[in-house]
Amino acid sequence: MNIRHIKNMVKSNIKGLIFTACIVICSMYLSNIQSIKDATHLAATAFAIIIGVLLSPWFFKYQHTFQAGVHFSAKKLLRLGIVLYGFNITLTELLSVGFNGFILSAIVVSSIFITSMIVGTQIFRLDKETSMLVGAGSAICGAAAVLALESSLKSDPFKGILAVGTVVIFGLIFMFLCPFGFAFDLIPGFDQNAMGVYMGAILHEVANVAGAADMAKDMANFDQKAANIAIIIKMMRVILLVPFLLIVTYFVAKNQHPTHGKTAKTLTIPYFAFAFLGMIVFNTFLASRETFLGIDTHAIVSIGKNLCTICIVFAMAALGLQIDFKKFLKSGARVFGLALFLGIALLIGGYFLTLLFKGILW
Repeated sequence: MNIRHIKNMVKSNIKGLIFTACIVICSMYLSNIQSIKDATHLAATAFAIIIGVLLSPWFFKYQHTFQAGVHFSAKKLLRLGIVLYGFNITLTELLSVGFNGFILSAIVVSSIFITSMIVGTQIFRLDKETSMLVGAGSAICGAAAVLALESSLKSDPFKGILAVGTVVIFGLIFMFLCPFGFAFDLIPGFDQNAMGVYMGAILHEVANVAGAADMAKDMANFDQKAANIAIIIKMMRVILLVPFLLIVTYFVAKNQHPTHGKTAKTLTIPYFAFAFLGMIVFNTFLASRETFLGIDTHAIVSIGKNLCTICIVFAMAALGLQIDFKKFLKSGARVFGLALFLGIALLIGGYFLTLLFKGILW
């Protein structure tokens, strides 16, 4: 890659990146205002996609000017954000819930994804790719899983946008429902630890789990141990993104056949998933040391987490901008129907699954 090529790439992306950056700055500012934070518990990612959606008609009006930078944010920065997400996880934390935590997480991921494939195609009459994307977002780690799978499948970006919209909306709804239900004793048979396992097993985004735990602390004196259980169970689902991408990519490629006049779609091996796993190993190494190459390891991890957040917020803003309301109104209802069905399955199935693991995980 020569200097001229780099200059042309920067020039083509700069306007869209600046435009997206303005949304990111506003989103992060709103998420850090204490009164708004206390009232909504919304993360910067949620504000970014909401602002992006509101500005999407304006984006489509000037699409030729901003498209390259917005597309770069939604694809390249998202992958970088997924890799840097490894700074939030250590192998020690994953091992703390042991093999049983892995089994619980694997049951959630596999059952919800398979249910989405069957119900999405047979009942809601959605295409296979859309059903897979909604299932991945509901089962694993929300928008990051949707975009990671969409990147591997090379599906229509609009399908990914619809799927992300569902996991953002239902993730936020369930984030409020969980602490409310626990605070008012609407979930029978649950102590604090059970509620921690339950939230980690069913909520869509890591931000949803963290937000729900914070709200539960305010509403029902939820202790830190239970909050940690919720985060660790959620992280176990996140780590399953790596084998999930490899398995799904393999089977989709294996079952693809060229149709008349068309060639089979070439699937991309999700190398960034390996980088994500490598980052977890690196973060585990940093956790055991005070300095690395003369630099304080806490500073390295803090920078990595902040860069991860920025990249993910950029991607969310870009996704919101690319939502076409005409297409959304035309096909969004069935996608939301599937996401609602999966959400109910998570609420009910997760409840009985949590009770099944009582005495095993805590």
